Order: sequence, then structure tokens, then C-alpha cells
Amino acid sequence: MDAIEKGKEVVRIEAAAVQALEGKIDKAFADSVELIAKINGRVVITGMGKSGLIARKIVATMNSTGTPAIFMHPSDAVHGDLGMVRPDDAIICISKSGDTEEVVQLLPMFKRIGVPIISIVGNLNSKLGRESEFVLNASVDQEACPYDLAPTASTTAALVIGDALAIALLERKNFTEEEFAMYHPGGNIGKRLFLKVEELMVKGKDIPKVLTTASLREAILAMTSGRLGAACVVNSSNELAGIITDGDLRRLLQNNLDFSKMTAEDAMTKNPKVVKPNVLAVVAIEEMENFNITQLIVIDESRKPVGMLHLHDLVKAGLSPKSDL
Repeated sequence: MDAIEKGKEVVRIEAAAVQALEGKIDKAFADSVELIAKINGRVVITGMGKSGLIARKIVATMNSTGTPAIFMHPSDAVHGDLGMVRPDDAIICISKSGDTEEVVQLLPMFKRIGVPIISIVGNLNSKLGRESEFVLNASVDQEACPYDLAPTASTTAALVIGDALAIALLERKNFTEEEFAMYHPGGNIGKRLFLKVEELMVKGKDIPKVLTTASLREAILAMTSGRLGAACVVNSSNELAGIITDGDLRRLLQNNLDFSKMTAEDAMTKNPKVVKPNVLAVVAIEEMENFNITQLIVIDESRKPVGMLHLHDLVKAGLSPKSDL
């Protein structure tokens, strides 16, 4: 129980530190966003120890949201890595005290190169704070560490400020979902943003399809051969008229009907849900979820079936509705 209470206390302390940041987002933050948005180079982010780990995460977030960024270790910088910094870059220095020796010793060199400096610090009156063009206030009332030594709330605050910069820059640059996809071609994000219906649908002769005048037996055989649990029903011009699904057949069996005389048109559901081939596959799976269906007929501009999509194919491809993310 003591561990549980201590865990809750840490969460409260860090949550309070993050909440307090809202009142510290000021003109310096806006000016920093504008500065970074206008540079022709990259954002070079540096920090020592745990601040360096936070810097690496901010670099990753910026790179994935359209702001080129790199991490530079302060100790490596004075042994040659400073050569990665160019005048058209911008520097972000992260330090709780603002007097971290390894970071402070870089300031004269940054000035000599002529690169602007943004600092994320816990002490605005520190050496780093005084010599930066823009200072972002990451001060906290207390660390979660009982000795107020191990950076905890302060590193969380710095991370949140970095995220705030990255997202503000994303909107400032009008960074689109399509551009985001370019930087995330793999994994579920890439699939959600790139994979289209035409890449997963059954097409050509594999589409289970019958005419409206076909017998119910012919429709069932088409459904069975297609293994999709459904068949398209088309008119004499090959235009979509409806769909017959396993559910339609079960509903028919509940009625005392003469199946031997029934046609596909008699059994079909009119105006089924459809989708175009160039639509994102994730849109299709969300459509299926919204209407509680497992198949979608893919049509062209003339309402002629060019494919059929089954929920299992989407799930097999690793897709899921946004609500499941």
C-alpha cells in the first residue's frame, strides 16, 4: 500500500508540474516557434544526462512532424561534433539548472557560429537563460524524488514543452496527414495513411457476382465460391443492383417461402453500402464498423462492381478502426 500511495504521489507532483506549464507559455514560446519555422536549416537540440534523453525524444517528435532536427551531445560537441551546426540552424539547449557546465561551455561557440539559441530551463536567471535569444520556462515547484535531487518533474516539464513546440510548428507549417504518412511508411500508422481499398479487395473474375434474374441456387453457389459470405447482384448492364449476404439467407429461412422460384433480385438487399477503389482502407473498415457489416462492394464511377472487400482482409492487413487505437 505504501508503494501505491507513493506512485500516486509521484503522478500528482508531475501532473501539477505539467499543469503549471500552461501559464508559462508566453511570447517567448511564440517567438521560438516563429524562429524555427523560418530557418532553412535544422533544429539542433542538446542536453546533458537525463536532459539529453529528453532532447532525443523531442528530436524524434520534431522529425516525425515535419521539423528537421538532430541531437548533439554536449561532450561530443567540443570534440568535433560542433561541426554539424550551421548558421542557418537553431539551437535548443535543455538544462534544469541552466548552468550545466557541458552545455554552458558551448554558448560562446554557438555565438561565434551565429546560430540563435533557445533554452528550456528551470532557472531563468541562469547563465543559459541570460545568453539565450528566447527562454522557455520549465521550472517546477518540486521534484517527485523525495530528496529533490533526481530529475523527474523537471524532465517531464521539459518534454511537454518540447512536444508543445513540435505540435505548434506542425500547425504553423500546415503539416498535413499525407506528409505525416511519408515519414511513417511502416507499421500501423503507415497502413492507416497509405493502404487503399484497391490493394486489398477481391477483383476481376474472383468477385462473386450474379444477375438479378439468376436463381437463388445460383446466387448461393456464387457466394460459396467467393468465400466472402456475400455476392453482388447486377443488372443486364453490369450495374450494381444489390447484395445477397449470409444474413439475407438466414432471414429468408425464417419465412415460409418457395425458394425454388426465387431469384437473386427477390433475395437481395437493395442499395448496399459501397466504396470507391481509391479510398483509404481505414475509411472502409470504419464504414463497416459504423454499419455493423462485414463486406463492402467496390464500384467504379458507373456503379459497376470492380471489387469486394471483406472485414477479415482488412484485419489481416493489420488495420483497425480509429476507435480501437
